[in-house]
Amino acid sequence: MASTARVQVPIGQRALFLTTLAVPLTGWTVHALALHRKLAAARRDPLTGLLGRDGYTARARQITDRYGDSALVVLVDLDHFKQINDGPGGHAAGDRVLAATATRLTAWAGSRG
Repeated sequence: MASTARVQVPIGQRALFLTTLAVPLTGWTVHALALHRKLAAARRDPLTGLLGRDGYTARARQITDRYGDSALVVLVDLDHFKQINDGPGGHAAGDRVLAATATRLTAWAGSRG
C-alpha cells in the first residue's frame, strides 16, 4: 500500500503560488493572440483587403496542394496602372482603382481567401 504525504500550505502561500503561475501565462497568451492578429493583418493589404504577396503565395500553395490539377489560382496584373497612379489624379486615383478592382474581384471570386 502506497502512502501519500500531504503538506498543509496556508491559503496565502497557495494564492501567491497560483498568481505567480497565472500572471505570466496570461501575459504570454495575450501576447501570442496579439502577434497572431498582427501576422494575419500583415498578410492582407490594408487598402484592398486582398492577400498580399506572402499571403497569396501561402494560400495558392495550400489550394494547389489540396486540389492538385483541379485548382484554379488567379494572379491579376492591372495593365497601365503606373500611368493611372502617376497621372493627374495621383496616388488617390490609383487607390480608388485598386479598391474598385478588389471589390470586383471579391464579388467575382467570393470573399473566402
